[in-house]
Amino acid sequence: MPVKKRTPWLEALYAAMPLCFSYIPVGLACGMLLQKAGFNIFLTALLSILVFSGGAQFLVVSMISVHASFVSTILMVFFLELRYALLGSSLSQFFKKEKRSFIALFSQSMNDENYAVNYLKYSTDPEWDRKKALFVNWFSMASWTISTVVGTIFGSVIHVDTELVHFALTAMFIFMFMMQLNNGLLLVTGLLSGGLAVVFMLVFKNTFGLILATLLASFVGYLIERIHKTADTNTDGPDHYDLTGGEVHHE
Repeated sequence: MPVKKRTPWLEALYAAMPLCFSYIPVGLACGMLLQKAGFNIFLTALLSILVFSGGAQFLVVSMISVHASFVSTILMVFFLELRYALLGSSLSQFFKKEKRSFIALFSQSMNDENYAVNYLKYSTDPEWDRKKALFVNWFSMASWTISTVVGTIFGSVIHVDTELVHFALTAMFIFMFMMQLNNGLLLVTGLLSGGLAVVFMLVFKNTFGLILATLLASFVGYLIERIHKTADTNTDGPDHYDLTGGEVHHE
């Protein structure tokens, strides 16, 4: 008897299930903090669908708690989410024949975790297709949105110290930074950005200092990388040290 194949949505659900369960505790916490920041269930749902990023939503809570301006909040979220341009470019090889309307729909529901699931599936499963990939995105977004909305409902009846916002956000970004720390250039850029942020916050006394620190540190990191690549190209001597990879190259 031939084995009955799973429907696309069911296969996607099996692939996304661990991801969906992992969103529940973080989504509940995010929803509770959003409620303390003044969000109701409708605003929480809208933010979770349109932004669909735990890091960005925790950042929004933190910015609101320090009375940051709307422009500063938007800019900080923009800089934080720029990484999706790189994630999306690595997936583009699988969507070369897709219409722009589908790519826009897929991109709106993509985040770090479902990107990893889809990239792994596309790389290892020859039968993985656009429909299954989109279902993975939608299942994960539904899990996150439901979790944050339930958290917002709980937040109205459970007391949560708003100081936890700063602790949770700091811990999350330290984790994100350490997960991406794979070369010396990132370490230098990260430390420079942190140092500049402290200085500029003291000087400007508002969140514009964070934006300026991010821009300057990124620009310095870019210059260091360009200078180092130029030096690598022009080096004819014996050995030199690669700052971006931490390895010694033999010419």
